[in-house]
Amino acid sequence: MRWTYKPEPEKENITRLANELSVEKPIASILLQRGITTFEEAKKYFRPSLTDIHNPFLMKDMDLAVTRIEKAIADNENILIYGDYDVDGTTAVSLVSSYLKTYYQNVATYIPDRYEEGYGISYKGIDFAEDNGFSLIIALDCGIKAIDKVKYASDKNIDFIICDHHKPGNEIPNAVAVLNPKRKDCNYPYDELCGCGVGFKLIQGLASNRNQTIDDLLPYLDLVATAIGADIVPMNGENRVLAHFGLQVINSNPRIGFKAIMHQIKKPTFTITDVVFIIAPRINAAGRMKHGNHAVELLTETDFNKAVEFASAIEHYNTERKELDKQITHEALRQIDENHEKQNSTTVVYSENWHKGVIGIVASRLIETHYRPTLVFTKSGDKLAASARSVKGFDVYNALEQCAEFIEQFGGHKYAAGLTLLPENYQKFKQQFEEVVAATLPKELKTPEITIDAELDLSEITPKFYRIIQQMAPFGPQNMKPVFSSTSVRDNGYGKQVGADKSHLKLNLIYGSDNKTYNAIGFGLGNKLPVIQNEFNVAYTLDENTWNGYTSIQLMLKDIQ
Repeated sequence: MRWTYKPEPEKENITRLANELSVEKPIASILLQRGITTFEEAKKYFRPSLTDIHNPFLMKDMDLAVTRIEKAIADNENILIYGDYDVDGTTAVSLVSSYLKTYYQNVATYIPDRYEEGYGISYKGIDFAEDNGFSLIIALDCGIKAIDKVKYASDKNIDFIICDHHKPGNEIPNAVAVLNPKRKDCNYPYDELCGCGVGFKLIQGLASNRNQTIDDLLPYLDLVATAIGADIVPMNGENRVLAHFGLQVINSNPRIGFKAIMHQIKKPTFTITDVVFIIAPRINAAGRMKHGNHAVELLTETDFNKAVEFASAIEHYNTERKELDKQITHEALRQIDENHEKQNSTTVVYSENWHKGVIGIVASRLIETHYRPTLVFTKSGDKLAASARSVKGFDVYNALEQCAEFIEQFGGHKYAAGLTLLPENYQKFKQQFEEVVAATLPKELKTPEITIDAELDLSEITPKFYRIIQQMAPFGPQNMKPVFSSTSVRDNGYGKQVGADKSHLKLNLIYGSDNKTYNAIGFGLGNKLPVIQNEFNVAYTLDENTWNGYTSIQLMLKDIQ
């Protein structure tokens, strides 16, 4: 791994901020690196407030969207809430539909089938709306490029309101309203909302007509926090405020569907990491293995016993998803070995039998073993479909654009994309993709990078220091959990490999002449045992470990040199 240190701010700024906030210098340094330079900015950062949530009517077309929904209610129209099958889409559909149903009953939901309809707004979904007498569709987390679909609906006298956060193309669909903070002509002050976040702005706009305040909408923030975590959007600005209060809801008074999941997991409190790795995969598993509708049913259910039934079905899908993901990853790794492609700049693998719902996860797993841009293909009808994943710093979407002559359809962003192509173009595409990446992937990006915020003496890790680090949560892109390094540490001689397959490393670190020991665990670092015989350097984050009722600070090792 490459260890990259963030540039250290100027010493006088560190001293000034440390004094103003009464914190240690490493904390002041980390805050300055994150753009927090004054007492006021720090206060806003450490104490998120609901007053920092923007007025929804600053978003272009919000007034049009609210007016059209109010007209639909006044005229007793049927409203269809349409959303994508992933976490962001299903939480957004659950949020808007459950809010509207508190005062209007002619509301139904629609999640497209991942396999039959694919991503985004589908003709089949519009036909369903026509057949069932819906005259207004509210699309969430999709639709910004659905120009033909919106026209198709319009010809059937069905209006669209689009709430999306993906990058618009040159043309905006001709819908009644298009809410998207990434629109060039939208002056909304924060453009990194997720799809569910845009859905929340819509209900905030609707609430203003009912004399409701932001406090009345707090119960919906458990869904928003889950989508923010799962969709890997920046954890700054408005997202951080929404996630902060959403986590409070999850831990104090979550919706019944979340209670049912938590009841199964038997975990008393959840951090944003738990939301990302425990709640989100279960919600996602419904759309991957069966149908996204199952997730919406769970998230909108108000009867606990029914929710427990839904949650156990979803638990089953998640177990099935894990087994498939393990099996396919194993087959893909074997394919790389057999094809002697370990030296390639890319990983491109294919089997017609692989489950389309897990190929994205498998692509991410392959990057853990072979660190390079990766594509996993499977058969989808008469075409091949693939999920692409990239390594830090490399734009896989750009690379795919340079192979467009062999691709039928593709979409996505810098680090993740999806595409389809004709079987006869597979080998030509594979060769071209390898050539493009080999020519444009800088040598240093072939090695995973750890970005280190600050160097610490182990003696600086005190309960107060740890408490302040905790208050920097929720963590996510643009506000990652701080990573520290300490040099010339030693193990006290009891360091050992742990875990059923001895793949983890448990150490008690000593530093300098101080014989105090510091607990450390390195998941997946079991092979580093030979490195700890003499002095070594560690990169780590901080966490708590509770053992036999005693809680202590633990170093979560990222790497050892």
